[in-house]
Amino acid sequence: LVDVLRRVSAAERFVRRGLWPVQGGHPLGSKIGGRRVGIIGLGNIGSQIAKRLQALGCTVCYNSRTRKDSVPYKYFTNVHDLAVESDVLVVACALNKATRHIISKDVLEALGKDGVIVNISRGANVDQAELVRALKEGRIAGAGLDVFENEPGAPGELFCMDNVVMTPQ
Repeated sequence: LVDVLRRVSAAERFVRRGLWPVQGGHPLGSKIGGRRVGIIGLGNIGSQIAKRLQALGCTVCYNSRTRKDSVPYKYFTNVHDLAVESDVLVVACALNKATRHIISKDVLEALGKDGVIVNISRGANVDQAELVRALKEGRIAGAGLDVFENEPGAPGELFCMDNVVMTPQ
C-alpha cells in the first residue's frame, strides 16, 4: 500500500531508466494518512494490518464472517458496501466458495477510480481478469499484489503499469 500510494517503485524505475534529467521530476505520490481503508477478513493478519494503518492515521473499517465486538472499527455486512465507503481495500480473508472472486467487477466499480486494491491473501479472492481490465481502463487507481490467480505467473499486462506493485509471496 505504501509503495502503490507513494509511487516508490515507479519513481525508482523512472530514475533507473535515466528519465529524471530528460523529463524532470516524477509525479508525486499521495499520503497514506487520512485514507479510509476497508479490510476484508479481520482475523489475526487483518487485525495486525488494521492496527498499523490506524497508527498511520487511516480510518479502518472491515468485513468479516462475523462482527468483532472487541475492535473499534466500523463493520460492514457485505464487501460492496465496504468498497463504497473505502479508498483502499485490503484483502486478507481465507479462500473458500464464498470468498472466491469476492473482489468482483461490482466491488471494483464501488471502490471507484481513486481506489486501490491490496491483495495479500489468495490470488483467487480477486477476479484477476476484471482487475486487469479495471486498471487498464482507469476504473481504479492502483493495486498492490503479492498473490496471483495462477501462480507463479502474473498477468503480463500488469508488467508495464506503474500503478501496480507486484511481489512474490
